[in-house]
Amino acid sequence: MKRKLILLIIACLAIGMQAQTKHVTDRTKLAQTPPMGWMSWNLFSSDISEDVVKEMADAMVSGGFRDAGYQYIFIDDCWQGGRDNRNNIIPDPQKFPHGIKALADYVHSKGLKLGIYSDAAPLTCAGYTASYGFEEQDAKTFADWGIDYLKYDYCNAPTDRATAEKRYKAMADALSKSGRDITFGICEWGGRQPYLWAHQVGGQVWRTTYDIRDMWKDTLHKGGVGILDDINQNADLHSYAGPGHWNDMDMLVVGLYGNSGPSSELGGVGCNDIEYETQMSMWCMFSSPLAMSNDLRNVNAATRRILLNKDIIAINQDPLGKVAVPKVRNDNYQVYLRPLSGDRY
Repeated sequence: MKRKLILLIIACLAIGMQAQTKHVTDRTKLAQTPPMGWMSWNLFSSDISEDVVKEMADAMVSGGFRDAGYQYIFIDDCWQGGRDNRNNIIPDPQKFPHGIKALADYVHSKGLKLGIYSDAAPLTCAGYTASYGFEEQDAKTFADWGIDYLKYDYCNAPTDRATAEKRYKAMADALSKSGRDITFGICEWGGRQPYLWAHQVGGQVWRTTYDIRDMWKDTLHKGGVGILDDINQNADLHSYAGPGHWNDMDMLVVGLYGNSGPSSELGGVGCNDIEYETQMSMWCMFSSPLAMSNDLRNVNAATRRILLNKDIIAINQDPLGKVAVPKVRNDNYQVYLRPLSGDRY
């Protein structure tokens, strides 16, 4: 009897270990092509809400964006409502009265995925509750809600690279153990050269520049990044990207036309449609994630033509996952060559 009891305990432990193993995400299989979707920050900033998310999800479907390959609704900063008496992170009850789980269910019912935002410090860039010290607890909460993507910022954190690597690895490890496949977007703005280490610590996507502004080129020199500046900063990073690990050139500003949101700061006066077309083209040539940030509920013909261009989206999503290489770069023009699957270029 005693021997049977010992064998039963061993068998139960083995089953428990197998069950735990099943819940560990194989992060190498995530983001085999660059994520595509819509991000809330440029248009709504702190005015994000469940109604906005639902309206954008509806517009992604009715406007043909989902069918063109855009999958995610990315909720950026300012959704948080603090922590409850068990230190679980909670959404703002005014902005999200039905909670994030119900919202994720709605987004999923549309054939879309839901992304959320946090920060590797006690507070986010906008001063809301963040995840430092609560990585495993928050990752489990995000998984329970049905979150599919986490954008993880780096405001209010130490500036050195070693600390950044440690903090991002802590959250990547927590996501791996959360019981859900959650793609991890590292957002430390490129200053610590994340393309050298971000994939090794568990990221699938990492920002390579400071926040993009709605402009062609920075002329004020106050820290704003324009479309051409972003292209130039990413031109030589082609060897660091591929299936499951991507250089993120930040949001598409296509169709914003100088609106009053965050993208209009630091010289963001808006662009013309040729400049927007160039952003879309080069983000696709460089295999950057494509995060629209315009109002999908009201899209003009030119913006639709740019964002729904099947040929350029196919380049971005090409399964070979190669990035365009510069062949000619001078003050007047630049020429890039990108290999595609099937021996095409």
